[in-house]
Amino acid sequence: MGAEFPADFRLILASQSPRRHSLLRDVGVPFTVVPSQADEVLTGGDAPALARRNAATKVKGAVLPAGVEPGVFVLGTDTLVSVGGRAMGKPGSAEEAAGMLAALSGRVHQVVSGVALARTSSKDSDNSRPAYSAELEQGRVAVATTDVVFRPLSRGEVEAYIESGEWKGKAGGYAIQGIGAFLVEGITGSYTNVVGLPLCALVNALLSTGALKAFPSPF
Repeated sequence: MGAEFPADFRLILASQSPRRHSLLRDVGVPFTVVPSQADEVLTGGDAPALARRNAATKVKGAVLPAGVEPGVFVLGTDTLVSVGGRAMGKPGSAEEAAGMLAALSGRVHQVVSGVALARTSSKDSDNSRPAYSAELEQGRVAVATTDVVFRPLSRGEVEAYIESGEWKGKAGGYAIQGIGAFLVEGITGSYTNVVGLPLCALVNALLSTGALKAFPSPF
């Protein structure tokens, strides 16, 4: 028995991340990609607050410019890495990525993801863009946190990983599902969260909104 969605179910994913696309396909969630126009913010709060805020902002950044019709679910996600009170997003250069890895070396850090799910409702006052239903505006935003332990890294190991190019577009400058697996000594919490989308939090959000009627059981 697979996941059961209403016949008219539509989900827009406000992300171009191949990792998120793959995770959604793996669990059988149909979706369409509409990249968000929103910019990620890394200041003005701790990592959970920033992840929540960025995820919610990405929902609006995808829907409003696209003029999406009513009745469509929109998923916004944001993943950050936090260590010692410092929130890290995606590095902008190899030098910045190397600095992130050096800061994570031999330490425990947190991967924090915000998951925002909203549904477009009636048209807004100028009748040109969809608004959000009041129920979903009230906080269908979940946060998942995973503790990740990095092994101590030598300068040579950091340099070799940077040369691989895998750090590009990755929060904290690494990918646990790739070569970066050798950096990680262990995790506590959701593995898919570290990849970029906490599936348990997403499934709970889909179930609570009625978007998902049932989810397959292994029993």
